[in-house]
Amino acid sequence: MRHLITLVLVIGLCSSLALTAPAPVCAGKDGIKIGTLTIKAVKGTRHNLLVTSSVDVVAEFKDENGKTEHYIGEMGTKLGVDLSYKSGETLGYAVFSPSSDYKTGSYALQGKYFGQKVSAAVGAGPSVQILLGGFDKSFTLQPIAIGYSKGVGASAGLGYLYLQKDPKK
Repeated sequence: MRHLITLVLVIGLCSSLALTAPAPVCAGKDGIKIGTLTIKAVKGTRHNLLVTSSVDVVAEFKDENGKTEHYIGEMGTKLGVDLSYKSGETLGYAVFSPSSDYKTGSYALQGKYFGQKVSAAVGAGPSVQILLGGFDKSFTLQPIAIGYSKGVGASAGLGYLYLQKDPKK
């Protein structure tokens, strides 16, 4: 019981750190929301090694006019603690750009994103990530809602997301 209480306190502390971290520059008054990105873990591709984890993902970007781009990639924890077994995971982000000249179909969200990651689940539970990166590190992904995962455990640390154009779409 003492270990469970300690785990809950650690996750709470990490969650508060992730939620109170300074927002990336382009998410402020100079950034423009250009759409949303939904990311889903691909079943059967998760690898957990305690201090690192990874899972293949499929993602869909939908701009403010409803046009879409499809991506594939990988996400996970590079440095931190991952004590979880998840059977499913979905994250939703608002996507911010420093300018309004983004053209859907250009697949400019391809690239590497890094930031803070915290998740906890017993059955189903919340997930929070704040990531910065993409082409020339100009895009910001910020949670528009709490993501969720199905499984058991908790993770916190430096999160990453790699995206590339889905060649099948």
